Amino acid sequence: MIRGGDIVKGTVLLVKNTPYLVVNREFVSPGKGTAFCRCKMKNLRDGSVLSQTIKTPDMVEDAEVETVEAQYQYSDNDFYFFMNIESFDTIQVPLDLNENLKYYLKEGEEYSIVMWDEQPIDIKIPQKMIFTVAESENYVKGDTVSGATKPIVTETGLTVRVPLFIKQDEKILVNTDTNDYLERVNK
Repeated sequence: MIRGGDIVKGTVLLVKNTPYLVVNREFVSPGKGTAFCRCKMKNLRDGSVLSQTIKTPDMVEDAEVETVEAQYQYSDNDFYFFMNIESFDTIQVPLDLNENLKYYLKEGEEYSIVMWDEQPIDIKIPQKMIFTVAESENYVKGDTVSGATKPIVTETGLTVRVPLFIKQDEKILVNTDTNDYLERVNK
């Protein structure tokens, strides 16, 4: 159990026996009455969003989750396959957990898998990742005014809008929350 005032972004709560990840928390202290938190939570099973107001002295049930470090191996039509780095066990994560994860998973890279009740419920993707440009159209300098962008496709199939000077086989840094281009990487 956790007090409503102790809830922070990233806390996993149990609501009706379902794990919810707190993605946004706003603390409100009205002039009169008890302070409370407005929580926006994501269902870790089906991705639905729930908004809830919790008074700070109230007790709510937090989920006992563990994080496992694992290396991404491959995927098939039903599962993503990871290898637990400590035990070398195979962890199968259902594809329907989040089908868009395929754009961020690279073979051999390490990811954190959130487990609840010995079942995977989430894969933590780094906020910034380096991708290689797999497909890019070439534009001639002077085609447009400054600030122009073009769509490219990365080696994982992710489509990102980048400045015109980015060419095929270059490495770029991408914000995985927004899929925005951040910078060119010279490695």
